[in-house]
Amino acid sequence: MNVQPITDQDLIGKYLAGNQSSLEKLIRRHKNRVFAYILMIVKDKELAEDLFQDTFIKVINTIRSGSYKEEGKFIQWVMRIAHNLIIDYFRKAKRIPILENSDDYDIFDRVRIPVESVEQKLIIDQIHEDVKKLIEYLPKEQKEVLVMRHYGDMSFKDIAEQTNVSINTALGRMRYALINLRKLVEEKEIILTL
Repeated sequence: MNVQPITDQDLIGKYLAGNQSSLEKLIRRHKNRVFAYILMIVKDKELAEDLFQDTFIKVINTIRSGSYKEEGKFIQWVMRIAHNLIIDYFRKAKRIPILENSDDYDIFDRVRIPVESVEQKLIIDQIHEDVKKLIEYLPKEQKEVLVMRHYGDMSFKDIAEQTNVSINTALGRMRYALINLRKLVEEKEIILTL
């Protein structure tokens, strides 16, 4: 007789119906993969353990609140939560550059261009503003890869690992991001040179 294995969705349903051990089984099922992913990025066992716990606290709270929607594989959703918590940690610790603009930080401050005159500085500032606005038009995945690559100085291997895709997918997203940026520059008739 062939017995079908219990799916993640079945375990979630049993947990919501009051079976606490289903949640433990779910966590045990994915613990090694999630922990290994976190440890590979943060390279600190204690920090990885903290982030792992934070990940599953968020998972449990989301499931308990009824907010979890089965839109794909459970493990991919958990890995995305872990990925976001890692990025939040690095932002707070200021161990990697912040990739989003705020009042205190502008991603274009990382660009070093020798400025010879006030006029050139104004033109460069305007170009940066225009590019910033254009990046916002890109699809989320393309925008993410472009920002990680150019403003986070990340390799495509690291980008692929952090976004849970293959290197070829990361390269493809970057290629399409650049193609789309060129189209946007032409459409909006923006001049990107001095």
